Amino acid sequence: MSDRFDGRVALVTGSTGMAGSAARALAAEGARVFVASRTPAHARDLAGEIRSAGGLSGWVAADLALEGAVEAAVESCVGTFGRVDLLYSVAGISGRRYGDGPLHETTLDGWQAVLAANATSQFLVCRSVVRRMLAQDPRPDGTRGAILLMSSALATDPAPAHFATHAYAASKGAIDAFARAVAAYYAPDAIRVNAIAPGLIATPMSARAQIDPAILAYLARKQPLAGGPIAADAITDVALFLLSDAARMITGQVVRVDGGWSVSEPS
Repeated sequence: MSDRFDGRVALVTGSTGMAGSAARALAAEGARVFVASRTPAHARDLAGEIRSAGGLSGWVAADLALEGAVEAAVESCVGTFGRVDLLYSVAGISGRRYGDGPLHETTLDGWQAVLAANATSQFLVCRSVVRRMLAQDPRPDGTRGAILLMSSALATDPAPAHFATHAYAASKGAIDAFARAVAAYYAPDAIRVNAIAPGLIATPMSARAQIDPAILAYLARKQPLAGGPIAADAITDVALFLLSDAARMITGQVVRVDGGWSVSEPS
């Protein structure tokens, strides 16, 4: 593996699926990785796995929709490793079991739960990290940090027959606009902000979809490059590029990594 993240501190929110894949890859390429996740066992196990492989990692359990918990989590990262150079904000929920669905069925509690977990959490984490990036010394090349947020193909390309979760789509659309606005404001401070908009990924959160024959048949046509759910590692490859110096001229972009979702129209 390369050492393109050697000496950098990466905060990753979430501890399974895309977050777990990226945390392992960042550590393998030299980053010191701090994991923040709602589920203590998952965060602890991921950090332990990284350390067992020879990497440096810390973790904290936190509800990232709560302001105090986010501040404490970022402080714990900085306290452990001295700074934060990279943020990959992955943690979120699908929302269906909270009351999300088609608009006429979505409950107010469901709407608020999904917006809190998917949009408010990324706002809080991003705000806390930007404050620390502005306060700490820049790197020798003058850069202060790179931030990558998590959007979704459903923000721009609905799939009403199988994924009618309107609060979820709204929460991810908010991330698209947020990423562009924040990127524009902090570009003069050498802080880059981008987002990834994946299609349906093979993660624990999509377990229901992965065993539904109708959805699998749909994905075979909707995500033709994958022929079904996309492997989490395929997202990690793009995420690490966007967090690396190779993408130092890229900010304010929402990058679709969707296996063809946005350009395919299944019958």
